[in-house]
Amino acid sequence: MALTSPFIIDLTEAERGELERLTVSRSAPFGRVQRASVILALADGASNAAVARDASRHLDTVRAWRRRLAAERLAALCDRPRLSPTDKLRIIATATAAPPGSDTVWTHRLLADRLNLSGVAVSASQVGRILNAVDLKPHLVRGWLTRPADPEFFTRAADVCDLYRTCPPNAVVISVDEKTGITARSRKYPDQPAGPGRRARREFEYIRHGTVSIIAALDVHTGQVLTHTVARNDSDTFTGFLRQLDVTIPAGQQIHLVMDNGSSHTSKKTRAWLAARPRFAVHHTPKHTSWLNQVKLFFSTLTRRLLRHGQFTSREELTERIDDFVLDYDEHAAKPYRWTYDGSPLKAT
Repeated sequence: MALTSPFIIDLTEAERGELERLTVSRSAPFGRVQRASVILALADGASNAAVARDASRHLDTVRAWRRRLAAERLAALCDRPRLSPTDKLRIIATATAAPPGSDTVWTHRLLADRLNLSGVAVSASQVGRILNAVDLKPHLVRGWLTRPADPEFFTRAADVCDLYRTCPPNAVVISVDEKTGITARSRKYPDQPAGPGRRARREFEYIRHGTVSIIAALDVHTGQVLTHTVARNDSDTFTGFLRQLDVTIPAGQQIHLVMDNGSSHTSKKTRAWLAARPRFAVHHTPKHTSWLNQVKLFFSTLTRRLLRHGQFTSREELTERIDDFVLDYDEHAAKPYRWTYDGSPLKAT
């Protein structure tokens, strides 16, 4: 069954006569003559693609002419009034203002409708061309952080990086953090394995089975990892994990603890616990620098190799699979991450 355009051209006798006179006119503007020829061809049943090819025009242009004729009849033969510089500035000003009502983002259609109400006759496509000319994309948002100046930022960053690059004598450097809200989920339908010339296929629907949270400690200079599943991310949980480290790491070794400024890491209870154990030397990363906490690299490894493509039918199975992965990782794959950054301000080259 052939598809037909929703904008059917059915010319009256008077309209066809006017168009035929235009096609043989030697004084009418070329644009009107060409549009008259295009409209006659469309009215005679030619397809948009065939007319565009014969007229050496873009297919979208022919489609636009068909739509205009359906809405405006022979007035569509005339060029639309050109926008003045003032009109273009109004379009840009509107696009950089907040949308009205409950809308949270501008679209070209919404902008055109708003501008037409204020007296600027413009189409959605014209709005798109004008905004594109000034590289303005109101539908896109780039994240930004207004970070207060911290005079100790690079001092603290350098302190952490020095520990990563050189382990102090008779000491260990431990990077600690939590990974919360790990989803245990399984696919509603089984995967289809890959074959020659075909990728593996996975059904997009899945079933949630709850979440798991873990706390992990990375020995920066051996790559060994210790993890523990936690029910709550609070001071009691965190100090309990530190107590486990205190027992596990041989007595007499200084423990340099690298961690961020999370609430469980900086609470009064945690600070008091650490103050009572002088073998722990705490090194907080600067605010908003999670990338300086090396255990995040292990979390990335865990995500890529287990969590992203794994399927888990329960929280218990997810917990067991994480434990098995960590044991296997420590036995066969653990090695120090290569760290070259020294904490100094980065300079453009």
